[in-house]
Amino acid sequence: MSKIKLNYHKTRFLTSAPDIRHLPEDSGIEIAFAGRSNAGKSTALNALTNQKNLARTSKTPGRTQLINLFETEPGCKLVDLPGYGYAAVPEQMKIQWQKALGEYLQKRNCLQGVVILMDSRHPLKDLDQQMIEWAVSSNLPVLLLLTKADKLSQSERAKQVKMVREAVLPFQGDIQVEAFSALSKIGIDRLSAKLDGWFSPIFTAK
Repeated sequence: MSKIKLNYHKTRFLTSAPDIRHLPEDSGIEIAFAGRSNAGKSTALNALTNQKNLARTSKTPGRTQLINLFETEPGCKLVDLPGYGYAAVPEQMKIQWQKALGEYLQKRNCLQGVVILMDSRHPLKDLDQQMIEWAVSSNLPVLLLLTKADKLSQSERAKQVKMVREAVLPFQGDIQVEAFSALSKIGIDRLSAKLDGWFSPIFTAK
């Protein structure tokens, strides 16, 4: 069986939703992108799809407050989840976001994998660990991307990846850890290969 290779450059914006109840029907396969408000989620999506403005990036962390859905192929969806944990956001809103994130991870049947992005210089903050815990308890495989890897030297990068790989062992989940930089194109091939694997059941089921 030949390996599925999707063309992420064809990804297009589908819809935005304020919460899980307003998402389109729970069908096909969805892969979620989650991370702290300035971890570089939108930047990673733009780099993956080679489209500058697919996901809106902003210098103000916490800009993505809606669940944004994108479609690569019919039934293959990428989901940009609201960033979590930014200090300038009102407490009430923070609680609302976290509730929505937890609800989405636990109740969305078509969700088949989670990409969690963390700044490679400050990985595994409390909320990152909470996300990993939620994903693992929902039996979802996780790809942890250590973003902004271009800001570290090669040896520092390798050290951080090794440290995070060891730190996530106690979660006992299906967790892969990779360095990532949208700027230097580090890790984009690993990200697309992982997504290809997660999306492949759609094509093999036909």
